[in-house]
Order: sequence, then structure tokens, then C-alpha cells
Amino acid sequence: MIKNLTVFGEGKLKINKKLVHNLMGLLAKELGFSIASLPVNFLSPETIRQVNVEYLGHDYSTDIITFNYSGSNDDFDGEILISVADAAENAKRYECSLDNELLRLVIHGVLHLMGYDDKQSAERKKMKKLENFLTNKFEYLVYNDRLLYDSQNS
Repeated sequence: MIKNLTVFGEGKLKINKKLVHNLMGLLAKELGFSIASLPVNFLSPETIRQVNVEYLGHDYSTDIITFNYSGSNDDFDGEILISVADAAENAKRYECSLDNELLRLVIHGVLHLMGYDDKQSAERKKMKKLENFLTNKFEYLVYNDRLLYDSQNS
């Protein structure tokens, strides 16, 4: 288990915490980061919308929000919030499993913590290329096990 990493599933969401810890360990080795403090929260669209309104001024649900509290791109003190319902919509749109999409979103959040940005086209392409590489490299994790259990969304 990775120290200083916590995994939370809101309500009836049952998250495979061991799988998230394993993924973070693999990503830390691959990308060279450490974790001072990092909660990874799997939430309802209502909760993530509330956070989006309160902290970012956006009145809508979104698939992921990442906060970097320290500003460090290699010793994470931050938070990753993922809307499972929005991830399920993405999975349908991109014709992949929900587990694969959740894996992609965790990776996406880590890349944001490392300083990658997806607001400008050139930066988005660079980020997406690495995100795709890492998702393909570690997708065996969700082939061998489920990331999300007993959810109404699975």
C-alpha cells in the first residue's frame, strides 16, 4: 500500500482500494513522483457539481477535478475527485468499460498533479498521448480485477 494515499467511495460506491493503491505505486515508479497526501474520491455528480460551483465557479457536473495544494509536481499534496456517473457516460461515449474509464481518470488526475494541462490544444495533445500510453500500459489491472464493485452504475 502507498503511504499517504486514501481512497474514498461516496454512498454505495464500493471502490477496490487495493487496485487504486497498486495503480498509484506503478504510476509513481513510472513517472517518478511521491505522495505527501493524496485522497482519491469517487463521488456522485451532485457532490462533484457542488465542489465545481464552490471552488471553480462552474455550475455543472464534470468527470474529474484535481486540486494541487502544494504546487509541487513531484511530491503530491493534493486531491483527485472523480464523478462515477460522469465516468459511466464517458465509457458509453467512448465504448469502453466503466473500470477502464475510471482507470483513465485516475491517470488523468495524476498527470494534472504533475503539471500537465488540457486547456490549450498543444498541451492537451501532449497530455492525451501520455494518458493513452499509461492507460494502455496499466489496463491489465482492470482486466484482472474490478475497480468499482456493487455500484448502481456498473
